[in-house]
Amino acid sequence: MSSGGTGTVSVGTDDLDLSIPDAPQEPGALESVLREARAAGRKLLVPYVTGGLGSDWAEVVRAVADAGADAIEIGVPFSDPVMDGPVIQAASEQALAGGATPVSILDELARVDAGVPLAVMTYYNIAFRTGLERFARSLAASGVAAAILPDLPLEECGPWARAADAAGVETVLLAAPTAPDDRLPRVCARARGFVYAVGLVGVTGERNSLAASSLVIAKRLKAVTDKPVLVGVGVSSPAQAVEVCQEADGVVIGSALIRRLLDGEGPLGAAAFIGSVRAALDAGWATRR
Repeated sequence: MSSGGTGTVSVGTDDLDLSIPDAPQEPGALESVLREARAAGRKLLVPYVTGGLGSDWAEVVRAVADAGADAIEIGVPFSDPVMDGPVIQAASEQALAGGATPVSILDELARVDAGVPLAVMTYYNIAFRTGLERFARSLAASGVAAAILPDLPLEECGPWARAADAAGVETVLLAAPTAPDDRLPRVCARARGFVYAVGLVGVTGERNSLAASSLVIAKRLKAVTDKPVLVGVGVSSPAQAVEVCQEADGVVIGSALIRRLLDGEGPLGAAAFIGSVRAALDAGWATRR
């Protein structure tokens, strides 16, 4: 097993149970909220906020929750963010330069009380170096419902999934547009919270148009699971969010929001943007409820 860090951490497998445990049958807090919203006819909206980005990042979390987010993804900055493009990389570097650490971010999250479920997105190296059980328990103690570790593949997720399940933390898994058909049901079966449909081959970032692969992967996943399917990576505008929700249950929006924060728009600008996405989704799907 290797980390996604600046170096490779080799782990002997003799003392690790690498089998993949079955996911708990009962939905956790995040999945329950998303299922309830979906059942009410709502398209799901999950903004991404970089933890530690400026002194007001916790206010941004509260602001986007008030603007209509169904849950919020909090990025814990890492020095080698392999899934992230230039905007989120810049946000991570700024947060790290400002002294942000996993501990400081989780301590702040424990005081946020956003009113919606929170999911932490970070890289496996952080969980591994902290200790899987310790990291999972620290998430739960901070009120975090779920974790997204994008560089941890299904085949290697067993030790983390076991620790997360024991702590009551849902493990969101990613499904790439290049995944073969026989892989998708296995990803969906182990995923908790929601299934993260990666919209395109590449890193996060704003695009002028929605990739056709976003619709394709969402449709493929919806054919094999009843869990919420949200598309992230490359969803950049209210119109693109509405378009991809032709197939998906909802969207994760990161770079378009983070760019506004890097430009100094702050909580008010973040709320205005997420509010515009919420309004577009509600208007675009009101007649279909």
